[in-house]
Amino acid sequence: MNDRSTNLKSIRPIIASALVNEHMSVDECFQNTTLRPIIKMQNHLLILVFRNYITKRKNVFYDLSLTKQMAYIENAIHKDMKFRNSVKGMIIGQFTVEEYELYIQNSSALNKRIMNIVKERLVSNIQLFVQPLAKAI
Repeated sequence: MNDRSTNLKSIRPIIASALVNEHMSVDECFQNTTLRPIIKMQNHLLILVFRNYITKRKNVFYDLSLTKQMAYIENAIHKDMKFRNSVKGMIIGQFTVEEYELYIQNSSALNKRIMNIVKERLVSNIQLFVQPLAKAI
């Protein structure tokens, strides 16, 4: 394994619940060994990126009920192609060459897994998306 691959893998968090066994599909194994650790590692960045997304869209998010905020997150992840591609890039950029080669074999299904995990992570951190206080003049 080259230095880049070794370095990337060494900084990923270990997720004890991300089990892998011989009965799992290749996609599920990839999700548990690669996607979940990368997305967990990128959690803080994903939160900042979503905060910026809210700001760029005139802070409408803050005026919504909790249910509508969750729908807003889902809509951003699944329907806003610019945002979706940006998030995908943050995750794919952390792949090793070998992982990327696996990813491109079934990218469509793996993209769905990526987006669903990111959506769940943002929803589970929804309390972090509070409207910033106005700055004193």
